[in-house]
Amino acid sequence: MKKTKSKFQQRDNNSYVKSLIIGSVIATFIAITPYLFYLYESVPNEQVWSTFLFTYDSKGYGSANLAMWVLTSKAIPVFLLLIWFFTCRHWWYHVLLVPIAMYVYQIFGIFNENLTYIDEFQLIYMVPVMAIIIPSIYLIRARIFNKINDVNKSLEELEEEFRVSPKNFWEKIKQYF
Repeated sequence: MKKTKSKFQQRDNNSYVKSLIIGSVIATFIAITPYLFYLYESVPNEQVWSTFLFTYDSKGYGSANLAMWVLTSKAIPVFLLLIWFFTCRHWWYHVLLVPIAMYVYQIFGIFNENLTYIDEFQLIYMVPVMAIIIPSIYLIRARIFNKINDVNKSLEELEEEFRVSPKNFWEKIKQYF
């Protein structure tokens, strides 16, 4: 007698393969971040950097190499934080938006030609982001601990209850906007 796979087993196998592929891609991106960081070394140590795609004039920095070093030192942490944000399964993962917003603001500040000091006085611009995220995280935490006191569930079961699990990447992005 030949055993046939049910639709549920095939679906589970397909989702496992899909998860394995996505996990491998994410792990590869994380593994190559040191190489991505050192891409700035391929930029010439000149004020004007011309390629077939664009021309960049590093007026405030004096060297395109220095400007790209500053950019990669901000972009790589944003990249890693975004991976962490989109793959985190804990209830507190929204708090990762605070450092993500900080680094994104710093990246926009890099290209401000009138800026004399980088990363100066940026906390005031983070207040609106923190004013939304920190109370939200506190409310989620309070709900979890209220349920722990009322019900005999473990913390993992409560995290699973509060977790919103979109089916794909775009649904996860739409969840925040």
